[in-house]
Amino acid sequence: MRKRKLAGIFMSFMVAAGVMAGCNSSTSGSEEKGGTIKIGANLELSGGVASYGQSAKEGIELAIAEINKKGIDGKKLELVTVDNKSDAAEATSGALKLATQDKVAAMIGAATSTNTLAQVQIAQDNKIPLITPTATNATITFKDGKLNDFVFRTCFIDPFQGTVAANFATNDLKAKSAAVLIDSSSDYSKGLAASFKKAFKANGGKIVAEEAYVAKDTDFHATLTRIKAANPDYVFLPGFYEEVGLIVKQARELGLNVPFMGGDGWDSPKLVDIAGAASLQNTYITNHYSSGDSDKKVQDFVSAFKAKYDGKSPDAFAALGYDTVYFVADAIKRAGSSDPKKIQKALAETDGLELVSGKVKLDKNHDPIKAAVILEYVNGQQQYKTKVNP
Repeated sequence: MRKRKLAGIFMSFMVAAGVMAGCNSSTSGSEEKGGTIKIGANLELSGGVASYGQSAKEGIELAIAEINKKGIDGKKLELVTVDNKSDAAEATSGALKLATQDKVAAMIGAATSTNTLAQVQIAQDNKIPLITPTATNATITFKDGKLNDFVFRTCFIDPFQGTVAANFATNDLKAKSAAVLIDSSSDYSKGLAASFKKAFKANGGKIVAEEAYVAKDTDFHATLTRIKAANPDYVFLPGFYEEVGLIVKQARELGLNVPFMGGDGWDSPKLVDIAGAASLQNTYITNHYSSGDSDKKVQDFVSAFKAKYDGKSPDAFAALGYDTVYFVADAIKRAGSSDPKKIQKALAETDGLELVSGKVKLDKNHDPIKAAVILEYVNGQQQYKTKVNP
Protein backbone atom coordinates (compact mmCIF):
# COMPACT_ATOMS: atom_id res chain seq x y z
CA MET A 1 0.00 0.00 0.00
CA ARG A 2 2.80 2.42 0.94
CA LYS A 3 4.69 1.59 -2.29
CA ARG A 4 1.59 2.24 -4.37
CA LYS A 5 1.04 5.54 -2.64
CA LEU A 6 4.64 6.62 -3.19
CA ALA A 7 4.47 5.55 -6.82
CA GLY A 8 1.28 7.56 -7.26
CA ILE A 9 2.88 10.63 -5.73
CA PHE A 10 5.92 10.21 -7.96
CA MET A 11 3.77 9.92 -11.10
CA SER A 12 1.73 12.96 -10.08
CA PHE A 13 4.95 14.92 -9.60
CA MET A 14 6.24 13.90 -13.02
CA VAL A 15 2.97 14.89 -14.71
CA ALA A 16 3.02 18.24 -12.94
CA ALA A 17 6.64 18.78 -13.95
CA GLY A 18 5.75 18.01 -17.55
CA VAL A 19 2.90 20.50 -17.50
CA MET A 20 5.20 23.15 -16.02
CA ALA A 21 7.84 22.47 -18.64
CA GLY A 22 5.19 22.72 -21.34
CA CYS A 23 4.03 26.07 -19.95
CA ASN A 24 7.57 27.37 -19.84
CA SER A 25 8.37 26.30 -23.39
CA SER A 26 5.25 27.95 -24.73
CA THR A 27 6.30 31.35 -23.40
CA SER A 28 10.04 31.27 -23.83
CA GLY A 29 10.52 32.45 -27.35
CA SER A 30 9.75 32.44 -31.03
CA GLU A 31 11.15 28.96 -31.50
CA GLU A 32 7.51 27.78 -31.69
CA LYS A 33 5.29 28.73 -34.57
CA GLY A 34 2.23 30.87 -34.07
CA GLY A 35 1.31 33.18 -31.24
CA THR A 36 2.41 36.71 -30.51
CA ILE A 37 5.37 38.59 -29.08
CA LYS A 38 4.38 41.47 -26.83
CA ILE A 39 6.19 44.77 -27.35
CA GLY A 40 5.52 47.63 -24.94
CA ALA A 41 5.32 51.31 -25.88
CA ASN A 42 5.63 53.87 -23.07
CA LEU A 43 4.93 57.19 -24.75
CA GLU A 44 3.81 60.79 -24.20
CA LEU A 45 0.31 60.43 -25.62
CA SER A 46 -1.11 63.29 -23.57
CA GLY A 47 0.35 66.20 -21.61
CA GLY A 48 2.87 68.86 -22.56
CA VAL A 49 4.74 67.04 -25.33
CA ALA A 50 1.97 64.76 -26.59
CA SER A 51 2.82 65.56 -30.22
CA TYR A 52 6.06 63.59 -29.88
CA GLY A 53 4.48 60.47 -28.46
CA GLN A 54 1.57 60.51 -30.87
CA SER A 55 3.93 60.77 -33.86
CA ALA A 56 6.16 57.98 -32.53
CA LYS A 57 3.10 55.76 -31.98
CA GLU A 58 1.97 56.28 -35.57
CA GLY A 59 5.38 55.19 -36.84
CA ILE A 60 5.40 52.21 -34.47
CA GLU A 61 1.96 51.06 -35.58
CA LEU A 62 2.86 51.35 -39.27
CA ALA A 63 5.98 49.22 -38.77
CA ILE A 64 4.10 46.57 -36.79
CA ALA A 65 1.42 46.36 -39.48
CA GLU A 66 4.10 45.84 -42.14
CA ILE A 67 6.05 43.26 -40.14
CA ASN A 68 2.94 41.28 -39.20
CA LYS A 69 2.11 40.68 -42.87
CA LYS A 70 4.91 38.11 -42.87
CA GLY A 71 5.48 37.65 -39.16
CA ILE A 72 8.71 36.74 -37.40
CA ASP A 73 9.27 32.98 -37.50
CA GLY A 74 5.54 32.49 -37.59
CA LYS A 75 4.79 34.93 -34.77
CA LYS A 76 3.22 38.37 -34.87
CA LEU A 77 4.05 41.44 -32.81
CA GLU A 78 1.43 42.62 -30.32
CA LEU A 79 1.69 46.24 -29.15
CA VAL A 80 0.87 47.08 -25.53
CA THR A 81 0.72 50.86 -25.08
CA VAL A 82 0.80 53.02 -21.94
CA ASP A 83 0.44 56.79 -21.80
CA ASN A 84 3.06 58.38 -19.55
CA LYS A 85 1.21 61.71 -19.81
CA SER A 86 4.50 63.56 -20.41
CA ASP A 87 5.40 62.93 -16.76
CA ALA A 88 8.43 61.11 -15.33
CA ALA A 89 6.55 59.45 -12.46
CA GLU A 90 3.94 58.14 -14.91
CA ALA A 91 6.73 56.86 -17.15
CA THR A 92 8.17 54.88 -14.24
CA SER A 93 4.83 53.31 -13.28
CA GLY A 94 4.10 52.56 -16.94
CA ALA A 95 7.42 50.76 -17.35
CA LEU A 96 6.77 48.74 -14.20
CA LYS A 97 3.37 47.68 -15.55
CA LEU A 98 4.80 46.66 -18.92
CA ALA A 99 7.64 44.69 -17.33
CA THR A 100 5.86 42.93 -14.48
CA GLN A 101 2.20 42.68 -15.50
CA ASP A 102 2.18 42.65 -19.30
CA LYS A 103 5.43 40.64 -19.49
CA VAL A 104 6.58 42.34 -22.69
CA ALA A 105 9.68 41.14 -24.53
CA ALA A 106 10.96 44.69 -25.05
CA MET A 107 9.89 48.27 -24.26
CA ILE A 108 9.93 51.22 -26.66
CA GLY A 109 9.99 54.76 -25.28
CA ALA A 110 9.90 57.35 -24.12
CA ALA A 111 10.13 60.19 -26.61
CA THR A 112 11.92 62.58 -24.23
CA SER A 113 15.07 62.16 -22.18
CA THR A 114 13.58 62.82 -18.74
CA ASN A 115 10.78 60.30 -19.27
CA THR A 116 13.22 57.73 -20.62
CA LEU A 117 15.62 58.16 -17.71
CA ALA A 118 12.66 57.42 -15.43
CA GLN A 119 12.39 53.92 -16.97
CA VAL A 120 16.04 52.90 -17.04
CA GLN A 121 16.20 51.23 -13.63
CA ILE A 122 13.00 49.26 -14.32
CA ALA A 123 14.54 47.88 -17.51
CA GLN A 124 17.81 47.05 -15.75
CA ASP A 125 16.19 45.38 -12.74
CA ASN A 126 13.81 43.28 -14.84
CA LYS A 127 16.34 42.57 -17.61
CA ILE A 128 14.02 43.73 -20.37
CA PRO A 129 15.43 45.77 -23.28
CA LEU A 130 14.37 49.41 -23.30
CA ILE A 131 14.83 51.20 -26.62
CA THR A 132 14.15 54.91 -26.88
CA PRO A 133 13.46 56.19 -30.39
CA THR A 134 14.30 59.84 -29.73
CA ALA A 135 15.77 60.54 -26.27
CA THR A 136 19.20 62.04 -26.87
CA ASN A 137 20.63 62.62 -23.37
CA ALA A 138 23.94 60.74 -23.24
CA THR A 139 23.45 59.39 -19.68
CA ILE A 140 20.49 57.24 -20.69
CA THR A 141 22.72 54.43 -21.90
CA PHE A 142 25.99 55.18 -20.09
CA LYS A 143 26.37 57.00 -16.78
CA ASP A 144 29.17 57.41 -14.24
CA GLY A 145 31.40 55.01 -16.12
CA LYS A 146 28.77 52.27 -16.24
CA LEU A 147 26.84 50.87 -19.20
CA ASN A 148 23.10 50.36 -18.79
CA ASP A 149 23.31 47.10 -20.68
CA PHE A 150 19.56 46.64 -21.26
CA VAL A 151 19.09 50.18 -22.61
CA PHE A 152 19.45 51.21 -26.26
CA ARG A 153 18.43 54.00 -28.62
CA THR A 154 17.88 54.51 -32.33
CA CYS A 155 18.74 58.23 -32.36
CA PHE A 156 22.06 60.06 -32.13
CA ILE A 157 23.06 61.67 -28.82
CA ASP A 158 23.32 65.28 -27.62
CA PRO A 159 27.12 65.65 -27.83
CA PHE A 160 26.91 64.96 -31.57
CA GLN A 161 23.77 67.05 -32.13
CA GLY A 162 25.19 70.00 -30.17
CA THR A 163 28.45 69.88 -32.11
CA VAL A 164 26.58 69.83 -35.43
CA ALA A 165 24.59 72.92 -34.39
CA ALA A 166 27.74 74.76 -33.22
CA ASN A 167 29.61 74.01 -36.43
CA PHE A 168 26.65 75.17 -38.52
CA ALA A 169 26.44 78.41 -36.55
CA THR A 170 30.16 79.05 -37.01
CA ASN A 171 30.73 77.86 -40.56
CA ASP A 172 27.43 78.49 -42.32
CA LEU A 173 25.86 81.36 -40.39
CA LYS A 174 29.23 82.99 -39.60
CA ALA A 175 28.16 83.63 -36.00
CA LYS A 176 30.90 84.83 -33.69
CA SER A 177 28.72 85.29 -30.62
CA ALA A 178 25.73 83.35 -29.31
CA ALA A 179 23.10 83.45 -26.59
CA VAL A 180 21.86 80.20 -25.06
CA LEU A 181 18.34 79.86 -23.69
CA ILE A 182 17.46 76.56 -21.98
CA ASP A 183 14.61 74.81 -20.23
CA SER A 184 16.16 74.26 -16.78
CA SER A 185 13.62 71.50 -16.00
CA SER A 186 14.66 69.39 -19.00
CA ASP A 187 17.57 66.91 -19.10
CA TYR A 188 17.40 67.11 -22.87
CA SER A 189 17.73 70.90 -22.98
CA LYS A 190 20.55 71.06 -20.44
CA GLY A 191 22.56 68.28 -22.11
CA LEU A 192 22.21 69.73 -25.59
CA ALA A 193 23.14 73.22 -24.41
CA ALA A 194 26.28 71.92 -22.71
CA SER A 195 27.52 70.18 -25.85
CA PHE A 196 26.71 73.23 -28.01
CA LYS A 197 28.60 75.64 -25.74
CA LYS A 198 31.67 73.43 -25.62
CA ALA A 199 31.83 73.09 -29.40
CA PHE A 200 31.00 76.75 -30.14
CA LYS A 201 33.75 77.97 -27.80
CA ALA A 202 36.19 75.50 -29.36
CA ASN A 203 35.36 77.10 -32.72
CA GLY A 204 36.39 80.50 -31.32
CA GLY A 205 32.87 81.71 -30.62
CA LYS A 206 31.78 83.64 -27.53
CA ILE A 207 28.72 82.97 -25.36
CA VAL A 208 27.42 86.45 -24.54
CA ALA A 209 24.24 85.49 -22.66
CA GLU A 210 22.88 82.44 -20.85
CA GLU A 211 19.27 82.43 -19.72
CA ALA A 212 16.78 79.82 -18.51
CA TYR A 213 13.06 79.18 -18.22
CA VAL A 214 10.91 76.34 -16.90
CA ALA A 215 8.46 74.20 -18.87
CA LYS A 216 4.95 75.69 -18.97
CA ASP A 217 6.25 79.28 -18.76
CA THR A 218 4.41 81.51 -21.22
CA ASP A 219 5.87 85.02 -20.87
CA PHE A 220 9.48 85.32 -22.01
CA HIS A 221 9.66 89.06 -22.72
CA ALA A 222 11.99 89.98 -19.84
CA THR A 223 14.39 87.15 -20.67
CA LEU A 224 14.41 87.96 -24.35
CA THR A 225 14.97 91.67 -23.62
CA ARG A 226 18.15 90.74 -21.73
CA ILE A 227 19.29 88.54 -24.59
CA LYS A 228 18.66 91.32 -27.11
CA ALA A 229 20.73 93.71 -24.99
CA ALA A 230 23.68 91.28 -25.21
CA ASN A 231 23.55 91.69 -29.03
CA PRO A 232 24.26 88.05 -30.05
CA ASP A 233 24.74 87.00 -33.66
CA TYR A 234 22.72 83.87 -33.00
CA VAL A 235 20.48 82.25 -30.35
CA PHE A 236 20.65 78.56 -29.47
CA LEU A 237 17.31 77.36 -28.10
CA PRO A 238 17.30 73.61 -27.29
CA GLY A 239 13.73 73.24 -26.05
CA PHE A 240 10.39 71.62 -26.79
CA TYR A 241 7.88 72.97 -29.28
CA GLU A 242 5.32 74.42 -26.84
CA GLU A 243 7.70 76.90 -25.24
CA VAL A 244 9.90 77.30 -28.34
CA GLY A 245 6.94 78.51 -30.39
CA LEU A 246 6.10 81.21 -27.85
CA ILE A 247 9.75 82.21 -27.40
CA VAL A 248 10.42 82.69 -31.11
CA LYS A 249 7.14 84.58 -31.58
CA GLN A 250 7.87 86.93 -28.69
CA ALA A 251 11.49 87.39 -29.80
CA ARG A 252 10.40 88.60 -33.22
CA GLU A 253 7.85 90.96 -31.61
CA LEU A 254 10.75 92.49 -29.63
CA GLY A 255 12.82 92.93 -32.78
CA LEU A 256 15.25 90.11 -31.98
CA ASN A 257 15.63 88.94 -35.57
CA VAL A 258 18.92 87.04 -35.47
CA PRO A 259 18.97 83.34 -36.43
CA PHE A 260 17.50 80.96 -33.87
CA MET A 261 18.44 77.29 -33.84
CA GLY A 262 17.36 74.26 -31.85
CA GLY A 263 17.38 70.51 -31.92
CA ASP A 264 14.90 67.76 -32.69
CA GLY A 265 12.66 69.01 -29.86
CA TRP A 266 11.35 71.66 -32.26
CA ASP A 267 10.05 69.01 -34.63
CA SER A 268 6.29 69.15 -34.29
CA PRO A 269 3.63 70.43 -36.71
CA LYS A 270 2.22 72.37 -33.74
CA LEU A 271 5.33 74.58 -33.66
CA VAL A 272 4.14 76.53 -36.71
CA ASP A 273 0.67 76.90 -35.20
CA ILE A 274 2.15 78.41 -32.03
CA ALA A 275 4.91 80.59 -33.49
CA GLY A 276 3.45 81.49 -36.87
CA ALA A 277 5.26 80.96 -40.15
CA ALA A 278 6.63 84.50 -40.30
CA SER A 279 8.31 84.26 -36.89
CA LEU A 280 10.05 81.03 -37.90
CA GLN A 281 11.85 82.63 -40.83
CA ASN A 282 15.63 82.45 -40.27
CA THR A 283 15.38 79.50 -37.87
CA TYR A 284 17.07 76.09 -38.11
CA ILE A 285 17.10 72.72 -36.41
CA THR A 286 19.26 69.64 -36.25
CA ASN A 287 17.22 66.51 -36.81
CA HIS A 288 17.42 62.77 -37.41
CA TYR A 289 15.86 62.64 -40.86
CA SER A 290 14.01 64.72 -43.41
CA SER A 291 10.95 63.67 -45.39
CA GLY A 292 12.54 65.70 -48.20
CA ASP A 293 15.56 63.39 -48.41
CA SER A 294 15.61 61.76 -51.86
CA ASP A 295 16.88 58.42 -50.51
CA LYS A 296 14.57 55.62 -51.76
CA LYS A 297 14.12 54.08 -48.30
CA VAL A 298 13.01 57.45 -46.95
CA GLN A 299 10.58 58.08 -49.78
CA ASP A 300 9.10 54.57 -49.54
CA PHE A 301 8.45 55.19 -45.85
CA VAL A 302 6.93 58.63 -46.50
CA SER A 303 4.60 57.15 -49.12
CA ALA A 304 3.50 54.29 -46.83
CA PHE A 305 2.95 56.70 -43.93
CA LYS A 306 0.88 59.09 -46.02
CA ALA A 307 -1.20 56.19 -47.33
CA LYS A 308 -1.99 55.00 -43.80
CA TYR A 309 -2.57 58.42 -42.24
CA ASP A 310 -4.59 60.30 -44.87
CA GLY A 311 -1.75 62.19 -46.53
CA LYS A 312 -0.02 63.29 -43.33
CA SER A 313 3.74 63.79 -43.69
CA PRO A 314 5.83 61.91 -41.10
CA ASP A 315 8.11 63.88 -38.81
CA ALA A 316 11.31 62.55 -37.22
CA PHE A 317 9.47 61.13 -34.21
CA ALA A 318 7.33 59.01 -36.55
CA ALA A 319 10.38 57.90 -38.54
CA LEU A 320 12.31 56.89 -35.44
CA GLY A 321 9.31 55.12 -33.92
CA TYR A 322 9.06 53.15 -37.16
CA ASP A 323 12.79 52.42 -37.18
CA THR A 324 12.76 51.27 -33.57
CA VAL A 325 10.24 48.53 -34.29
CA TYR A 326 12.37 47.26 -37.17
CA PHE A 327 15.44 47.45 -34.90
CA VAL A 328 13.68 45.24 -32.33
CA ALA A 329 12.20 42.91 -34.94
CA ASP A 330 15.62 42.37 -36.50
CA ALA A 331 17.02 41.46 -33.09
CA ILE A 332 14.16 39.03 -32.39
CA LYS A 333 14.74 37.37 -35.76
CA ARG A 334 18.48 37.00 -35.19
CA ALA A 335 17.97 35.83 -31.61
CA GLY A 336 15.44 33.24 -32.77
CA SER A 337 13.59 33.94 -29.54
CA SER A 338 11.33 36.33 -27.67
CA ASP A 339 13.40 35.87 -24.52
CA PRO A 340 14.32 39.44 -23.43
CA LYS A 341 17.88 38.43 -22.54
CA LYS A 342 18.46 36.93 -25.98
CA ILE A 343 16.92 40.00 -27.63
CA GLN A 344 19.25 42.22 -25.58
CA LYS A 345 22.28 40.32 -26.83
CA ALA A 346 21.11 40.55 -30.45
CA LEU A 347 20.40 44.28 -30.12
CA ALA A 348 23.92 44.88 -28.82
CA GLU A 349 25.36 43.04 -31.82
CA THR A 350 23.49 45.15 -34.42
CA ASP A 351 25.88 46.26 -37.13
CA GLY A 352 24.83 47.79 -40.45
CA LEU A 353 21.03 47.53 -40.20
CA GLU A 354 19.51 49.77 -42.89
CA LEU A 355 16.72 51.94 -41.49
CA VAL A 356 14.86 55.04 -42.66
CA SER A 357 16.98 57.33 -40.49
CA GLY A 358 20.21 55.73 -41.65
CA LYS A 359 22.41 52.68 -41.23
CA VAL A 360 22.67 51.56 -37.60
CA LYS A 361 25.93 50.45 -36.09
CA LEU A 362 26.03 50.61 -32.30
CA ASP A 363 29.04 51.84 -30.37
CA LYS A 364 30.16 50.36 -27.04
CA ASN A 365 27.59 52.52 -25.21
CA HIS A 366 24.64 51.20 -27.25
CA ASP A 367 24.37 54.50 -29.14
CA PRO A 368 24.02 54.42 -32.94
CA ILE A 369 26.67 56.05 -35.07
CA LYS A 370 24.63 57.89 -37.67
CA ALA A 371 24.21 61.15 -39.56
CA ALA A 372 22.20 64.25 -38.66
CA VAL A 373 20.34 66.57 -41.02
CA ILE A 374 19.93 70.34 -40.81
CA LEU A 375 16.56 71.80 -41.70
CA GLU A 376 15.48 75.40 -42.23
CA TYR A 377 11.97 76.79 -41.72
CA VAL A 378 10.84 78.60 -44.87
CA ASN A 379 7.25 79.86 -45.06
CA GLY A 380 6.31 77.53 -42.23
CA GLN A 381 7.76 74.44 -43.92
CA GLN A 382 10.90 72.50 -43.10
CA GLN A 383 13.41 72.57 -45.96
CA TYR A 384 16.26 70.10 -46.12
CA LYS A 385 19.63 71.85 -46.20
CA THR A 386 22.32 69.25 -45.64
CA LYS A 387 23.28 65.97 -44.04
CA VAL A 388 26.18 65.83 -41.56
CA ASN A 389 28.00 62.53 -41.02
CA PRO A 390 29.61 61.70 -37.67
